[in-house]
Amino acid sequence: MTVRNKLSENALQRLRIWLLLTPAMTVIVMLFVGGLIAGLARSLNYFPLIGLTEPNLDAYRAVLGDETFLRSLAVTSYISFTATAISSVLAVAAALLLRPLVLRQRLFYFMFSLNLTVPHAVGAIGISYLLSQGGLASRLARSAGLTDRPADFPALVADPWAIGIIVEYVWKETPFIGIVVLAILASVGEDYESAARSLGAGRWQTFRYVTMPLVLPGLVPASVIVFAFTFGAFEVPFLLGRTAPTTLPVLAYRSYTDVDLAARPEAMAISMVIAGTSALIISAYLALTRHYSRG
Repeated sequence: MTVRNKLSENALQRLRIWLLLTPAMTVIVMLFVGGLIAGLARSLNYFPLIGLTEPNLDAYRAVLGDETFLRSLAVTSYISFTATAISSVLAVAAALLLRPLVLRQRLFYFMFSLNLTVPHAVGAIGISYLLSQGGLASRLARSAGLTDRPADFPALVADPWAIGIIVEYVWKETPFIGIVVLAILASVGEDYESAARSLGAGRWQTFRYVTMPLVLPGLVPASVIVFAFTFGAFEVPFLLGRTAPTTLPVLAYRSYTDVDLAARPEAMAISMVIAGTSALIISAYLALTRHYSRG
């Protein structure tokens, strides 16, 4: 009876949790899954409002064979990989530097995570005021005699290398990844690293063989989240990027807002490519995580 009562109690507890989650999950399913299904239908040229009632792959053929799309895909991938890589490296470095300070004073943790509350659109506007050729950095360079006019200042906004976009993402995402790494370092302490050093390991060996394996379980998922976000983000490339080639989200937005409703399926096809790429990245991470866990 005791075992049976425990099983019944556990079942009731699980049922109670599901009932509590049902309202929120219903909203999420309706908004996300419903929108995804509607977007998939539109990408397959099923749009009865404008007379498209026979699903086909014409939009995908048009998009995947378009040079503009391929250039946008290359630009989007470059921005996402670069921003994620730089953010991850800086996050680990910042976490290692701040660990002793954070353990003694929580103010440093607060200051490090402060810009997480700033929306990306606000950050993009700030970067524009700071790094554009008529911005603060340009005026300071002119005052210091480094340049004679605004045009002499390097183009860091709407530039071919998307420096402004990458700087904004790095500024915003480094604390996000760094907080995850800091939490891991604070939880495991310094005993493992001290043991490695006492056995003769140098700083680089300790970092490579002890510290990195400890932080990777948190660093990798945080980096995957950052990559998926930057791959599908719209506002920062729209405010700081070039008009051509632009990123996939901006390209999809322009196609969707085209006065010609026939361009809507192609816009939805681009959006499905973005969603599919993010899903593949996350699936690859989950597969590697399962493989690592079994090992």
